[in-house]
Amino acid sequence: MSKTTEVFIPVSGGRDMRALLIEPDVPNSNKAGVIAIHDIFGYTPDIQRIGERLAAEGYPTLVPDLYDQSGSKPMCVVKTLTAHERGKGHAFSMLEAARLWLLEQTSVQRVGMMGFCMGGRFAMLYAAQAPISVVAPFYGGVPSKAKTLAGICPVVGGWGETDMVYGQHGKRLQKHLEALGVEHDVKTYPDVGHSYMNNHDTFIFKELGDYSPLRSKYDEDASEDSWQRVLVFFDRVFSREQAAG
Repeated sequence: MSKTTEVFIPVSGGRDMRALLIEPDVPNSNKAGVIAIHDIFGYTPDIQRIGERLAAEGYPTLVPDLYDQSGSKPMCVVKTLTAHERGKGHAFSMLEAARLWLLEQTSVQRVGMMGFCMGGRFAMLYAAQAPISVVAPFYGGVPSKAKTLAGICPVVGGWGETDMVYGQHGKRLQKHLEALGVEHDVKTYPDVGHSYMNNHDTFIFKELGDYSPLRSKYDEDASEDSWQRVLVFFDRVFSREQAAG
């Protein structure tokens, strides 16, 4: 079981960002927490489900709403996607505010990050510029140059090869991390597409995903394999940091 609380986190510009804090009954012994970043569909029950899975494994988890910005909803989406492509902007300030809040308001002493689709790219880019212990990006767009990710922490993630847009980005990320000498476990699944860990309960996602170039569709086997890799990798990195003090 876990406890879910809606919280509001101060960010630059004088606006509070909505987020969910999902707290486990028994926190992990490594004093580690996770920030889970939503996909392009935003702050949905699916990202809460993912946060609850992390909490069930003992990780206090914060789920920020990156679309919770000033202006109309369409404009907020546009601003977020612009930051997503440029690698800088207000959305990154929001992630930094989330990280600091998690450290200040809970017993967490070290932070990991997990992101999906749009959130996967945000997670990678943010982890290259912030003191994150470990990052788990899934099927996000990977920068073309390795130097863009210089400074990134250990990485565990996954991509689906039938995704006609991002399917080869996992292999690109592997090459970048090898060149940078960064510990990693990045896997490309041959028979799945984009969003294979997301399970949105909508007609468009469930019935039409196969017809898009992304081949977006939830896949239980690939999802569970990815979860197990993430949990093992997170525990190894966090345990090592805990032992080092």
